[in-house]
Amino acid sequence: MMTMEYHNPVLLKETVDGLNVKPDGIYVDVTFGGGGHSREILKRLGDNGRLFAFDHDEDALKNTINDLRFTLINENFRYIKRFLRLYGIRQVDGVLADFGVSSHQFDVPGRGFSTRFEANLDMRMNQRSKLSAFHVVNDYDEEQLRQVFAQYGELRAAPAMARLIVDKRQEAPIVTSEQLKLVLKKFLPSRHENKVLAQIYQAIRIEVNQEIEVLKEFLLQTPELLVKGGRLSFISYHSLEDRLVKRFIRNGMFEGEPERDMFGNFEVPLKKVGGLITPSEEEVKTNNRARSAKLRIAEKL
Repeated sequence: MMTMEYHNPVLLKETVDGLNVKPDGIYVDVTFGGGGHSREILKRLGDNGRLFAFDHDEDALKNTINDLRFTLINENFRYIKRFLRLYGIRQVDGVLADFGVSSHQFDVPGRGFSTRFEANLDMRMNQRSKLSAFHVVNDYDEEQLRQVFAQYGELRAAPAMARLIVDKRQEAPIVTSEQLKLVLKKFLPSRHENKVLAQIYQAIRIEVNQEIEVLKEFLLQTPELLVKGGRLSFISYHSLEDRLVKRFIRNGMFEGEPERDMFGNFEVPLKKVGGLITPSEEEVKTNNRARSAKLRIAEKL
């Protein structure tokens, strides 16, 4: 029974349709959250189908589904192969992922994910993790901070922001979101304040949760994990994620191009299915989180 308030899953039908669910197949939802996508997969599975889900946020465990076909694993999906093997699973028919922060995490002020609330600097998706936004802001040196803001926030003022944070925290630690906002106020033009703040928060959040490293580790495991004809159905929310997913589907790698044979051909483990899918205007009106969502589907060759 779902006991916590989670918002509607994004691109629900399109994402699960992308898996091409077989009634007796084995599927994995690596971003369980409120369980919306998992419930839709279970509707399409028969008695012999299996669904495994991953979520390292302990809040998500309160939404677990009472179904013999379902298993919820309280771990990061970067360890997908390791934990599936504990259940005797070496290959699956499909993997679904809805990357990014859940609506619930944004809506709980104390988690520190949202620019809307005054909160302690936290931003940990896994509340057992030792690295928090407080540690990034107060313990990283100037060069580390510059890299975080430049790489993950794509902020042109990254060097100046890093320098100012290092100067200000010598007077007193920067503990709350409001304090961070005051420190960086000169970089927040009134017309674009929310946009720049969102970029700053995104950068710190990605670093805290090691989101890019986690995504790369996960993607590299998927070709071996899928059976031939198995599907990936992935929703991304920012260009850094989407670029990695797109390149991996196209080239089987994140940088450069695969080696070609003497005829100019190259082999890759996946092929894309259809084109990029984005939410309808109607869905965006009813679910604001969907506005930047991009769905890509791939199949194992």
